[in-house]
Amino acid sequence: MARTRPLQPMDSPDAVEQEFYDALQQADIDRLMAVWADEEEIACIHPAGARLVGTADIRSSFETLFANGPIDATPERVQRLQAGNCAIHSVLECVQAMLPEGRQTAWVAATNVYVKTGMGWRLAVHHASPGTAREVQALLDGPATLH
Repeated sequence: MARTRPLQPMDSPDAVEQEFYDALQQADIDRLMAVWADEEEIACIHPAGARLVGTADIRSSFETLFANGPIDATPERVQRLQAGNCAIHSVLECVQAMLPEGRQTAWVAATNVYVKTGMGWRLAVHHASPGTAREVQALLDGPATLH
């Protein structure tokens, strides 16, 4: 399946991550899919969801999510580990939604795995889980960078 590429090369995992969350906040499916690696083994797990493998399944899942509008998810407390052509970011996402009782905030613990390809850095795996109070506190208290 053809995907639109970002206009500029993605020269770091941080640049890919910023593009990913910007695309979520704008419900821009083409921009979102452009950050993914061109491999059929890419994977995505939404909070409490099944493992999705491949471009078509991942795109379909985000199209369904975007049918409800943009996803107001902001990465907080990113912990980074990079070795060669692979980078792993452990992210605490602050997700906000407008509900009948007003604006609500939820925390999601996510792992983003990036690989360096011939086209620059790309997202290979996004795994998100509902954050528990204990996990959220541990991420907030822990160091911002892994060594």
